[in-house]
Amino acid sequence: MFRRYVSPSALALPTGILMLIVLMIVPIPAVLLDVFFVLNIALSVAILMAAMNAAKPLDFSSFPSVLLFATLLRLSLNVASTRVVLVNGHTGGAAAGHVIESFGEFLIGGNFAVGLFVFMILMIINLVVVTKGAGRVSEVSARFTLDALPGKQMAIDADLAAGLLKAEEAKARRVEVATEADFYGSMDGASKFVKGDAIAALLILGVNILAGFCLGMISHGLTAQEAAQRYITLAVGDALVAQVPSLLLSIAAAVIVTRVSDSRDLAGQIGGQFANPATWLPVAVILGAIGAIPAMPQIVFLPAAALAAWLWWTLRKRAERLKTAVVVEDAPPVDPQRITLEDVSDHTLVTIELGYGLVHLVDEKRGSPLVARVTGVRKQLSQAFGFIVPQFRVRDSLELAPGDYRIVLGGVAIGAATIRPDRILAIDAGEARADHGLRGEPTRDPSFGCPALWIEPAARDHAIAEGFLTVDAGTVIATHLNQLLGERPQALLGPDEVRAIIDGVRERAGGLVETIHPNPLSLGALTRLFLALLEDGISIAHPLPILAAIGRAVLQTTEHERMIDLLRADLGGMIVARACPPNERLPVLTLDAGLEQMIVQGLQDPTTGQPVIEPDLARSIGERIAMIVAERGPGAPPIALIVQPRARRALAALMRVRAPGCIVLSIAELPPTQPIEVLDVIGGEPPPPVAQLTDQSRATHGGPTSDDHLEPYAEGLAA
Repeated sequence: MFRRYVSPSALALPTGILMLIVLMIVPIPAVLLDVFFVLNIALSVAILMAAMNAAKPLDFSSFPSVLLFATLLRLSLNVASTRVVLVNGHTGGAAAGHVIESFGEFLIGGNFAVGLFVFMILMIINLVVVTKGAGRVSEVSARFTLDALPGKQMAIDADLAAGLLKAEEAKARRVEVATEADFYGSMDGASKFVKGDAIAALLILGVNILAGFCLGMISHGLTAQEAAQRYITLAVGDALVAQVPSLLLSIAAAVIVTRVSDSRDLAGQIGGQFANPATWLPVAVILGAIGAIPAMPQIVFLPAAALAAWLWWTLRKRAERLKTAVVVEDAPPVDPQRITLEDVSDHTLVTIELGYGLVHLVDEKRGSPLVARVTGVRKQLSQAFGFIVPQFRVRDSLELAPGDYRIVLGGVAIGAATIRPDRILAIDAGEARADHGLRGEPTRDPSFGCPALWIEPAARDHAIAEGFLTVDAGTVIATHLNQLLGERPQALLGPDEVRAIIDGVRERAGGLVETIHPNPLSLGALTRLFLALLEDGISIAHPLPILAAIGRAVLQTTEHERMIDLLRADLGGMIVARACPPNERLPVLTLDAGLEQMIVQGLQDPTTGQPVIEPDLARSIGERIAMIVAERGPGAPPIALIVQPRARRALAALMRVRAPGCIVLSIAELPPTQPIEVLDVIGGEPPPPVAQLTDQSRATHGGPTSDDHLEPYAEGLAA
């Protein structure tokens, strides 16, 4: 029942910590002390081997915590052994256990003076050389790793935006980068454990010697020589037993922090780099030259030179066999004057460039707010357009000021602004109070040009209470991106996206696709048609009716301009539904009959044969319609300009510039059952307030597909 709720592995660490506390407080017998000393040495060797076998430092990411617990174990054993030495040291060398006795008698020959010198040498090696060097490497590595963290995060985001990484791979790399920074930061502090342990061992040795000498003479009646012989020998043996594992852990820490990532373990890495035969020939020559000097011991130098020469010969033969067995074609020399396409080409269609002051917006540790919002914008645009929008790229740019950003589409900057990343943008969308009293830096919303203030984050609630719309810096960039790209769906569509649409429809309606692709319409022709529809503001989010309309149009013609007119007439219901809710009147404008005839019969483009509107006339028509749109207010539904099919294309191009809120429809595109409300007749007398086009009036004036009955149609609207 207990194992059902608590895992045995989860209890191992708390149990171990409790045992360390017990070792410090409760006296333990000498036999058990011997067991713990042996386990301490074995644990230190195991840690050293694990550090040497790790291919990269993060493979042993738990090393700082392991180092802490190993240090605590050794200090606990020092406390326990000190108690035993001081209490029972007068009885002889075996009083503190056989391990301490063996170190005191065998390694130092029973001479405590020799033991003191050996201990001091180990202290110098451990504290001054290994520990200090490892601590310095850890400190520098931690600093460089933390400084490079934003750049690494942006590189991952750039690879993700460029399609070089999948989302799962990018997430794994972000975790690895964050873990690496945490690891080196922890190692910088963990190296202090080893240094403190060495200092503590020195102090414990001094306490054992002084206390043992006094206790032996005062409490147990020993002479000064006997007290020194027994207590100091045991104290030095105890210090050496603890110092050997401490030195092993110091070496392990130095191995970890000085590792360079490689697919091999440390032994394989070092062995592979010393396997170059060119390394050993100079060694053999130099050793042989030194051995030839008469005063030198030739019996040592000459065999060493022969061994180095044998290594050179053996490694050289092995390299020749490997070269014969595996023939590797040498890579051509790199020409420094040669420039490849990858050096100068950016394959990302949309790029968001950030000044260095905005880099933290893509920092994984801060949640990467901009990356999440940009991903949401891409998903939203894909749903609105009806195709998968290519991935965006976010990168830093040294050309920009710290708080600037720039949105680039196809290598051309389409938008830029300056933001304050440490503040909140309070936007006055028309609902803010005139006497709000909000303090901030005046600016304008880069997306829609509304007046705004950059305010402190603490004033956000105040701004909301005063009627402001508050957004952070990442949302400002994402909204601007959405607004700019939402106006340019045709710039994001290419043959690859069209092919994906066709392949998706083919799985559900294969026969429909076969009627139009690849014959009579190629992929390029279909792409051109879809681009024309997007330019006219027609979403391709529902490809089935569009492809069905294309299938009906190809039965009459494959000429592009004519197909566009047929498609728009067939998709008229879809176009009108975008501007007018069901069962409501569509607000419309019409042109005076004489004015429309002037446009249709006037100047023509010699290349396309389409009407060309004279500049003064275009200005007057655009200003009039723009004024009507402005008078209706920003919340009013869009209006439609109804014209002859022949004039639609020229007037649609004019309205895109002069009055984007007005859609242009030919009479052929207006559904027969759609009720309308005529707002004005451009160039003529204004109509009554409300007029509805009925099926009977359409039939009377030639129906919605007539090209030469616009004047009766306009008169019927006015009547």
